[in-house]
Amino acid sequence: MTPRFAARIDGLVQSDIRRMSRECARVAGINLGQGICDQPVEDRIKEATTQAIHADRSTYSPFEGIEELRVRIAEKMLAHNGVRCDPETEVLVTVGSTGAFVVAALSLIDPGDEVILFTPFYGYHRNILDLCGARLRFVDTRAPDWRLDPSEVRAAFSPRTRAVVINTPSNPSGKVFRRDELELLAELCERHDAYAITDEIYEYLVYGEAAHLSPAALPGLADRTVTISGFSKTYSMTGWRLGYAVCRKEIAARVGIVNDLLYICAPTPLQHGVLAAFDLPAEYYTALRRSYAAKRERMSAACRAIGMRPHTPQGAYYLLADLGDFPAADGQEAAALLLQKARVAVVPGASFYAEPEGGRRQVRFCFAKREEDLDEACDRLVAAFA
Repeated sequence: MTPRFAARIDGLVQSDIRRMSRECARVAGINLGQGICDQPVEDRIKEATTQAIHADRSTYSPFEGIEELRVRIAEKMLAHNGVRCDPETEVLVTVGSTGAFVVAALSLIDPGDEVILFTPFYGYHRNILDLCGARLRFVDTRAPDWRLDPSEVRAAFSPRTRAVVINTPSNPSGKVFRRDELELLAELCERHDAYAITDEIYEYLVYGEAAHLSPAALPGLADRTVTISGFSKTYSMTGWRLGYAVCRKEIAARVGIVNDLLYICAPTPLQHGVLAAFDLPAEYYTALRRSYAAKRERMSAACRAIGMRPHTPQGAYYLLADLGDFPAADGQEAAALLLQKARVAVVPGASFYAEPEGGRRQVRFCFAKREEDLDEACDRLVAAFA
């Protein structure tokens, strides 16, 4: 028979992130494309998880997550994010932060609803919104500082606006949204009765004078925001698939039903194990930022050495670079050359723009690697192209 597919997946293709990861594995290269974050998990978290497995914490948890974890998330949200929430009714443990985004989008957005997305964007956000049938309104942020143009933001909102997606710190640009930008979005969301869906998975990774501010901590956004975060990036456990969503109980009750329908629950023994992350000392986060800040500089220096112009990120662990004097016509050609001659994988910048021309001469590097692997990748780049 001739396969027939649902219209909702028309146009969906494998992401350049996945494609470059597969190509990298094929040549046994170093993957600076996908945000795999292949550094070791803290021993105390591994030990707590092992204990949970040996204790047969193996059955379904409540779809909203185990109580102990929801309590610790609520405590962290107040202390770190300035957001007060009830662990019983306003916290939902999910299958990764992407799982949280999926259930939030499916619960809040109808086909034809307008959703505002800032470019450059994370491709999974766009594709999930496309699956929901959203009509996307794109607002550009532009290098080098990635600031919002208030007039463009105001023009993007309309009576049909259902939600705005805020990714701070951002993948791929590393933009950290400023208070005045978030206050503008709060004003417009109130005026148009729109939701804010915020992806804050990189919240602990900010550099220099940048400071993470959770949109839900601002007046006007608390009751209309779904705050999404998780454990993957901060604790180097991207394959554990543990995230969470925080929102007002009326929203959480409906989002939770969709979470139950799609995922049943997040992995139970891993929920018990990750409780140990909340007992890590403050020095853990200080050292994490210090380590990534040094890697950011190492990656930037390698880019400059091969003729590219890096845009230093304010947060997260990605770096967008303009090709500059690098000998390639566009990001696709540059990615192919880097893999062929240096066996280093990156992602073409056009992947992160509604209009590919916006990122045609950019590539994205991920510097969330072990120091020795990042050093080797940078040395290969310089040896091949400097």
